[in-house]
Amino acid sequence: MHIESISIRNYRVFREANMTDIPSMCVLVGANGTGKSTMFDVFGFLRDALTHNVDKALAMRGGFNEVISRNAEGPVSFEIKFREVNGPLVTYSLSIGLDSGRPVVASEVLKYRRGQHGQPWKFLEFSKGHGQAITNEDDYKMPESEMQREPQELESPDILAIKGLGQFQRFKVVTAFRKLIENWHVSDFHIHEARPSHEEGYAEHLSARGENLALVSQFLYDRHRDIFDEVLRKMAERVPGVSKVEAQPTIDGRIVLRFQDGSFKDPFIARYVSDGTIKMFAYLVLLHDPSPHPLLCVEEPENQLYPQLLQELAEEFRQYSERGGQVFVSTHSPDFLNGTRLDEVFYLRKMNGFTTLQRARDSEVLRNLVAEGELPGALWKQGLFEEINSEL
Repeated sequence: MHIESISIRNYRVFREANMTDIPSMCVLVGANGTGKSTMFDVFGFLRDALTHNVDKALAMRGGFNEVISRNAEGPVSFEIKFREVNGPLVTYSLSIGLDSGRPVVASEVLKYRRGQHGQPWKFLEFSKGHGQAITNEDDYKMPESEMQREPQELESPDILAIKGLGQFQRFKVVTAFRKLIENWHVSDFHIHEARPSHEEGYAEHLSARGENLALVSQFLYDRHRDIFDEVLRKMAERVPGVSKVEAQPTIDGRIVLRFQDGSFKDPFIARYVSDGTIKMFAYLVLLHDPSPHPLLCVEEPENQLYPQLLQELAEEFRQYSERGGQVFVSTHSPDFLNGTRLDEVFYLRKMNGFTTLQRARDSEVLRNLVAEGELPGALWKQGLFEEINSEL
């Protein structure tokens, strides 16, 4: 599923924020403190609320009072609209409030639109642990069929219904949606965690923090040698001297990454390789995943990387999105932005303590300058993105 729009209410700096017509690759720019990290945390919060429960997801962020927007009285709420490939529009709405001081799911709805004018099917509709779910999902595509719903009760009012009902195969739509969110990847990559050796094991996907980089490298080498060779070819192009990378088992049953520099006889183990080399290798492994995540979020990928590599890296993110994994990236780098298209860029601006989002292509000034050959990064560096809100 592809995210088409997001509405956020009362979540930290997003008192009332909307993004519409979201592209497969979405790039967020804005000054420090405007909410780029908070936007990614929206996805992280939803995934954590599904994995654990709402109370735990809030506790991980300091509690409800630390999350709700300043001076806000209403619930924290999200609405995300998805589009299946050649399929219907899917809307997931979630509101979270307090009941006797305890966080609860005030409202949760998952619905599919039935054609342009048909009545939407609410596959689930819940509040505080009680609600209804459709039992005749297979009739959804039949034009004259009617919804058949039955009451359901969850164990606790802070559990998401997509988690509770998504464990049962009879609720196929809910199960599919649960799996979608579970597979979101919100990167929190730490170079120091990617360096150590790890016990032998198995990993197909790079973890959020990157500590299993050696295991994923081994998986690609063993199961997808063509992809591993492509990663290595690109490493050789972008990191001078690197001629070989291998995930090598040690005598004590651990896996270490070893980087061969053509100028030296012996390879370097990961702990002695530069931050930029480790990070570029990790990004290439992530972006060449044989099974892309449905959503990939990466903050400021330019850190520790040579500026001349960033336009190519932007293209790598775009290719990932074209293979089926929607991408959200935040950046401060004009060089990275020069590898993007204007319609991929959203600008975050803080006004009166809260953040608004505007699409760069909505600015006639920016559109005209790009049409004349200017690059988005150059316009960002000149401060011209500041003019977006004054035009609209």
